Amino acid sequence: MVRTIGNPISWAAQTLGATSDHVAESVTGIGGAGTPKMPKVQTLSFSDLWACLRAGSEDFMETRADAVFVVLIYPLAGLLMFRFGLNRNMIPLLAPLIAGFALIGPVAAVGLYEISRKREQGAEAHWLDALGVFRSPSFGAILTLGFYLVALLLIWLMVAQSIYVQTLGPDLPTSFSTFLTQVFTTKAGWVMILSGILVGFFFALVALATSVISFPLLLDRKVGVPLAVVTSVRVLRHNPSVILTWGLVVSSALILGAIPMLLGLIVVIPVLGHATWHLYRCAVT
Repeated sequence: MVRTIGNPISWAAQTLGATSDHVAESVTGIGGAGTPKMPKVQTLSFSDLWACLRAGSEDFMETRADAVFVVLIYPLAGLLMFRFGLNRNMIPLLAPLIAGFALIGPVAAVGLYEISRKREQGAEAHWLDALGVFRSPSFGAILTLGFYLVALLLIWLMVAQSIYVQTLGPDLPTSFSTFLTQVFTTKAGWVMILSGILVGFFFALVALATSVISFPLLLDRKVGVPLAVVTSVRVLRHNPSVILTWGLVVSSALILGAIPMLLGLIVVIPVLGHATWHLYRCAVT
Protein backbone atom coordinates (compact mmCIF):
# COMPACT_ATOMS: atom_id res chain seq x y z
CA MET A 1 0.00 0.00 0.00
CA VAL A 2 1.30 3.46 -0.91
CA ARG A 3 1.85 5.61 2.16
CA THR A 4 1.48 9.39 2.15
CA ILE A 5 2.45 12.12 4.59
CA GLY A 6 0.00 12.65 7.42
CA ASN A 7 -1.60 15.96 8.34
CA PRO A 8 0.74 17.58 10.91
CA ILE A 9 -1.78 20.00 12.45
CA SER A 10 -4.96 17.97 12.82
CA TRP A 11 -4.00 16.94 16.36
CA ALA A 12 -3.59 20.57 17.45
CA ALA A 13 -7.00 21.93 16.46
CA GLN A 14 -8.65 21.23 19.80
CA THR A 15 -5.75 22.70 21.79
CA LEU A 16 -5.69 25.91 19.76
CA GLY A 17 -9.44 26.24 20.11
CA ALA A 18 -8.98 26.59 23.87
CA THR A 19 -7.48 30.06 23.33
CA SER A 20 -10.58 31.48 21.66
CA ASP A 21 -12.06 32.83 24.92
CA HIS A 22 -8.98 34.95 25.60
CA VAL A 23 -8.97 36.27 22.02
CA ALA A 24 -12.63 37.20 22.20
CA GLU A 25 -12.11 38.97 25.51
CA SER A 26 -9.09 40.89 24.19
CA VAL A 27 -10.80 41.97 20.98
CA THR A 28 -13.97 42.99 22.81
CA GLY A 29 -11.89 45.22 25.07
CA ILE A 30 -10.37 47.20 22.22
CA GLY A 31 -11.74 50.71 22.24
CA GLY A 32 -13.31 50.33 25.67
CA ALA A 33 -12.67 52.49 28.69
CA GLY A 34 -10.15 50.04 30.07
CA THR A 35 -8.09 49.80 26.90
CA PRO A 36 -4.36 50.32 27.64
CA LYS A 37 -2.64 53.29 26.03
CA MET A 38 -0.98 52.51 22.70
CA PRO A 39 2.81 52.35 23.20
CA LYS A 40 4.81 54.96 21.33
CA VAL A 41 7.10 53.49 18.66
CA GLN A 42 10.66 54.83 18.53
CA THR A 43 13.00 55.20 15.58
CA LEU A 44 15.76 52.59 15.67
CA SER A 45 19.23 52.64 14.15
CA PHE A 46 21.61 49.83 13.27
CA SER A 47 23.79 50.89 16.19
CA ASP A 48 20.83 50.09 18.46
CA LEU A 49 20.91 46.49 17.24
CA TRP A 50 24.56 46.04 18.12
CA ALA A 51 24.02 47.76 21.45
CA CYS A 52 21.15 45.36 22.20
CA LEU A 53 23.32 42.38 21.27
CA ARG A 54 26.10 43.64 23.53
CA ALA A 55 23.63 44.14 26.38
CA GLY A 56 22.20 40.68 25.73
CA SER A 57 25.68 39.18 25.87
CA GLU A 58 26.35 40.97 29.15
CA ASP A 59 23.12 39.62 30.63
CA PHE A 60 24.11 36.14 29.50
CA MET A 61 27.59 36.41 30.97
CA GLU A 62 26.21 37.62 34.28
CA THR A 63 23.63 34.83 34.51
CA ARG A 64 25.10 32.32 32.07
CA ALA A 65 24.68 29.26 34.30
CA ASP A 66 21.09 30.23 35.05
CA ALA A 67 20.29 31.05 31.42
CA VAL A 68 21.78 27.79 30.15
CA PHE A 69 19.62 25.89 32.62
CA VAL A 70 16.49 27.73 31.55
CA VAL A 71 16.99 27.21 27.80
CA LEU A 72 18.51 23.73 27.87
CA ILE A 73 15.10 22.30 27.03
CA TYR A 74 15.19 24.19 23.70
CA PRO A 75 18.07 22.27 22.06
CA LEU A 76 16.86 19.04 23.67
CA ALA A 77 13.44 19.58 22.14
CA GLY A 78 15.17 20.36 18.84
CA LEU A 79 17.07 17.07 18.97
CA LEU A 80 13.83 15.22 19.60
CA MET A 81 12.25 16.99 16.63
CA PHE A 82 15.28 16.11 14.51
CA ARG A 83 14.97 12.44 15.52
CA PHE A 84 11.25 12.59 14.78
CA GLY A 85 12.03 14.06 11.37
CA LEU A 86 14.28 11.13 10.51
CA ASN A 87 11.22 8.89 10.57
CA ARG A 88 10.54 7.82 6.98
CA ASN A 89 7.06 9.34 7.07
CA MET A 90 8.52 12.74 7.97
CA ILE A 91 11.68 12.86 5.83
CA PRO A 92 10.18 15.39 3.35
CA LEU A 93 9.32 17.68 6.26
CA LEU A 94 12.69 17.49 8.02
CA ALA A 95 14.12 20.70 6.52
CA PRO A 96 10.86 22.68 6.98
CA LEU A 97 10.68 21.38 10.55
CA ILE A 98 14.17 22.64 11.39
CA ALA A 99 13.63 25.94 9.57
CA GLY A 100 10.23 26.42 11.18
CA PHE A 101 11.63 25.72 14.62
CA ALA A 102 12.81 29.35 14.69
CA LEU A 103 9.18 30.50 14.48
CA ILE A 104 8.58 29.43 18.07
CA GLY A 105 11.88 30.79 19.38
CA PRO A 106 10.24 33.82 21.08
CA VAL A 107 8.16 31.45 23.21
CA ALA A 108 11.29 29.72 24.52
CA ALA A 109 12.85 33.07 25.41
CA VAL A 110 10.04 34.46 27.57
CA GLY A 111 11.80 33.44 30.79
CA LEU A 112 14.95 35.22 29.62
CA TYR A 113 13.01 38.46 29.19
CA GLU A 114 12.00 38.21 32.84
CA ILE A 115 15.62 37.74 33.92
CA SER A 116 16.70 40.80 31.92
CA ARG A 117 13.81 42.77 33.40
CA LYS A 118 14.96 41.89 36.92
CA ARG A 119 18.55 42.91 36.15
CA GLU A 120 17.30 46.15 34.65
CA GLN A 121 15.56 46.90 37.95
CA GLY A 122 18.85 46.39 39.78
CA ALA A 123 17.79 43.12 41.39
CA GLU A 124 20.01 40.06 41.56
CA ALA A 125 18.91 37.69 38.82
CA HIS A 126 18.39 33.98 39.45
CA TRP A 127 17.06 31.30 37.19
CA LEU A 128 13.96 31.05 39.38
CA ASP A 129 13.10 34.57 38.20
CA ALA A 130 12.29 33.04 34.82
CA LEU A 131 9.42 31.22 36.50
CA GLY A 132 7.96 34.61 37.38
CA VAL A 133 6.37 34.51 33.94
CA PHE A 134 3.80 32.08 35.34
CA ARG A 135 2.77 34.70 37.92
CA SER A 136 2.53 37.50 35.37
CA PRO A 137 -0.93 39.12 35.00
CA SER A 138 -0.45 38.71 31.25
CA PHE A 139 0.45 35.02 31.38
CA GLY A 140 -2.80 34.07 29.62
CA ALA A 141 -2.02 36.47 26.80
CA ILE A 142 1.56 35.17 26.57
CA LEU A 143 0.26 31.62 26.41
CA THR A 144 -2.26 32.57 23.74
CA LEU A 145 0.35 34.25 21.56
CA GLY A 146 2.57 31.21 22.05
CA PHE A 147 -0.22 29.00 20.72
CA TYR A 148 -0.48 31.28 17.70
CA LEU A 149 3.19 30.80 16.89
CA VAL A 150 2.82 27.04 17.27
CA ALA A 151 -0.17 27.23 14.91
CA LEU A 152 1.95 29.21 12.45
CA LEU A 153 4.61 26.49 12.61
CA LEU A 154 2.04 23.78 11.97
CA ILE A 155 0.48 25.68 9.06
CA TRP A 156 3.98 26.12 7.60
CA LEU A 157 4.46 22.34 7.80
CA MET A 158 1.15 21.80 6.02
CA VAL A 159 2.18 24.19 3.24
CA ALA A 160 5.61 22.54 3.00
CA GLN A 161 3.88 19.17 2.71
CA SER A 162 1.71 20.53 -0.10
CA ILE A 163 4.79 21.89 -1.93
CA TYR A 164 6.43 18.48 -1.67
CA VAL A 165 3.34 16.70 -3.01
CA GLN A 166 2.95 19.16 -5.90
CA THR A 167 6.58 18.85 -6.96
CA LEU A 168 7.89 15.37 -6.08
CA GLY A 169 4.56 13.62 -5.68
CA PRO A 170 2.64 12.07 -2.76
CA ASP A 171 4.76 8.93 -2.40
CA LEU A 172 7.27 8.81 0.43
CA PRO A 173 10.98 8.43 -0.42
CA THR A 174 12.39 4.98 0.23
CA SER A 175 15.34 6.43 2.17
CA PHE A 176 16.94 9.69 3.20
CA SER A 177 19.66 9.37 0.54
CA THR A 178 17.03 8.76 -2.13
CA PHE A 179 15.21 11.87 -1.01
CA LEU A 180 18.39 13.97 -1.24
CA THR A 181 19.03 12.65 -4.73
CA GLN A 182 15.52 13.61 -5.83
CA VAL A 183 15.83 17.07 -4.31
CA PHE A 184 19.24 18.08 -5.71
CA THR A 185 19.42 16.25 -9.03
CA THR A 186 15.96 16.79 -10.51
CA LYS A 187 14.14 19.84 -11.84
CA ALA A 188 11.17 19.11 -9.59
CA GLY A 189 13.49 19.03 -6.59
CA TRP A 190 14.88 22.49 -7.34
CA VAL A 191 11.38 23.84 -7.91
CA MET A 192 10.51 22.51 -4.46
CA ILE A 193 13.58 24.19 -2.92
CA LEU A 194 12.90 27.59 -4.49
CA SER A 195 9.19 27.43 -3.69
CA GLY A 196 9.95 26.47 -0.12
CA ILE A 197 12.39 29.37 0.29
CA LEU A 198 9.92 31.92 -1.07
CA VAL A 199 6.97 30.67 0.97
CA GLY A 200 9.17 30.17 4.03
CA PHE A 201 10.28 33.80 3.81
CA PHE A 202 6.63 34.86 4.00
CA PHE A 203 6.06 32.79 7.15
CA ALA A 204 9.26 34.14 8.69
CA LEU A 205 8.15 37.70 7.93
CA VAL A 206 4.76 37.10 9.56
CA ALA A 207 6.43 35.64 12.66
CA LEU A 208 8.91 38.53 12.84
CA ALA A 209 6.23 41.19 12.44
CA THR A 210 3.92 39.74 15.08
CA SER A 211 6.48 38.71 17.70
CA VAL A 212 9.55 40.94 17.43
CA ILE A 213 8.59 42.84 20.62
CA SER A 214 5.13 41.51 21.49
CA PHE A 215 6.25 38.96 24.11
CA PRO A 216 8.41 41.44 26.08
CA LEU A 217 5.58 43.97 25.83
CA LEU A 218 3.07 41.49 27.25
CA LEU A 219 5.45 40.65 30.08
CA ASP A 220 6.19 44.29 30.90
CA ARG A 221 2.70 45.77 30.60
CA LYS A 222 -0.81 44.47 31.07
CA VAL A 223 -1.97 44.65 27.47
CA GLY A 224 -3.90 42.18 25.38
CA VAL A 225 -2.64 40.10 22.49
CA PRO A 226 -4.17 42.35 19.78
CA LEU A 227 -2.46 45.50 21.13
CA ALA A 228 0.87 43.69 21.57
CA VAL A 229 0.78 42.31 18.03
CA VAL A 230 -0.32 45.63 16.52
CA THR A 231 2.54 47.40 18.32
CA SER A 232 5.01 44.79 17.09
CA VAL A 233 3.83 45.29 13.51
CA ARG A 234 4.10 49.07 13.95
CA VAL A 235 7.70 48.68 15.07
CA LEU A 236 8.47 46.79 11.87
CA ARG A 237 6.65 49.32 9.68
CA HIS A 238 8.41 52.24 11.36
CA ASN A 239 11.86 50.62 11.19
CA PRO A 240 11.71 48.16 8.26
CA SER A 241 15.41 48.00 7.41
CA VAL A 242 16.54 47.73 11.03
CA ILE A 243 13.97 45.08 12.03
CA LEU A 244 14.54 43.04 8.86
CA THR A 245 18.25 43.15 9.64
CA TRP A 246 17.44 41.97 13.15
CA GLY A 247 15.47 39.08 11.67
CA LEU A 248 18.45 38.19 9.47
CA VAL A 249 20.78 38.31 12.48
CA VAL A 250 18.47 36.07 14.50
CA SER A 251 17.96 33.53 11.71
CA SER A 252 21.69 33.43 10.91
CA ALA A 253 22.58 32.96 14.57
CA LEU A 254 20.02 30.17 14.93
CA ILE A 255 21.40 28.40 11.86
CA LEU A 256 24.95 28.64 13.20
CA GLY A 257 23.78 27.47 16.60
CA ALA A 258 21.94 24.52 15.07
CA ILE A 259 24.94 23.22 13.10
CA PRO A 260 26.64 21.41 16.03
CA MET A 261 23.61 19.17 16.67
CA LEU A 262 21.66 22.19 17.95
CA LEU A 263 23.95 22.45 20.99
CA GLY A 264 25.05 25.95 19.99
CA LEU A 265 21.52 27.07 20.76
CA ILE A 266 22.39 26.78 24.45
CA VAL A 267 24.40 29.99 23.96
CA VAL A 268 22.59 31.55 21.00
CA ILE A 269 19.08 31.45 22.48
CA PRO A 270 19.89 33.21 25.78
CA VAL A 271 21.95 35.93 24.08
CA LEU A 272 19.20 36.59 21.53
CA GLY A 273 16.53 36.37 24.22
CA HIS A 274 18.20 38.93 26.46
CA ALA A 275 18.98 41.12 23.43
CA THR A 276 15.31 41.03 22.41
CA TRP A 277 14.34 42.48 25.78
CA HIS A 278 16.75 45.38 25.22
CA LEU A 279 15.45 45.82 21.67
CA TYR A 280 11.95 46.12 23.09
CA ARG A 281 13.16 48.81 25.49
CA CYS A 282 14.66 50.74 22.56
CA ALA A 283 11.66 50.24 20.28
CA VAL A 284 8.74 51.47 22.41
CA THR A 285 8.06 53.82 25.29
